[in-house]
Amino acid sequence: MKRHFFICNDLDELETVERDLEAAGVATPQIHVLSEDDAGVKAHQLNDVEAVLRKDVVHGTERGAVIGVVGAALVLLLAWSTGISDTITWIPPIFLAIVVLGFCTWEGGLIGIQEPHSDFQRFQDDLREGKHVLFVDVWREQENILREVVKSHPKLEAAGEGPAAPGWFLGVRNRFDRFMKTAP
Repeated sequence: MKRHFFICNDLDELETVERDLEAAGVATPQIHVLSEDDAGVKAHQLNDVEAVLRKDVVHGTERGAVIGVVGAALVLLLAWSTGISDTITWIPPIFLAIVVLGFCTWEGGLIGIQEPHSDFQRFQDDLREGKHVLFVDVWREQENILREVVKSHPKLEAAGEGPAAPGWFLGVRNRFDRFMKTAP
């Protein structure tokens, strides 16, 4: 899977693009619009990027966890090398290592929530100018569909490619959306 980014300053155009993509066989969970005009995105019924995914929470939490693992290992290494574990048992150093790991992971998430998502940092200037970012996750067999739809919308400006959401996640999301539409 590959993610394609496009920039556009017209939400009406993006609404048409989304409809065209869906009609050509690209599922709604594969299409997202990133914008600072949340009200406009909702009014045009576009598939927006959820607030938590706009921030770098996941990446920050992962970085914090790595630092926490190193910190926890240092606590345990220090307890072993000083021989304190022979005196007070291993329970307090293990507990302290768990606390260090948890704190670093939590702190990493807090730092990440203050930063824009690493995939979207390059679009911050465009977003501040009032432009909108459309990104579409497509499988290899959908590349031609995307190319044809983009050709018919000259207001779209190609803005690069990046890693897509995992295919299994999109499959689960598609099944969930179908279920919600058919459920009583």
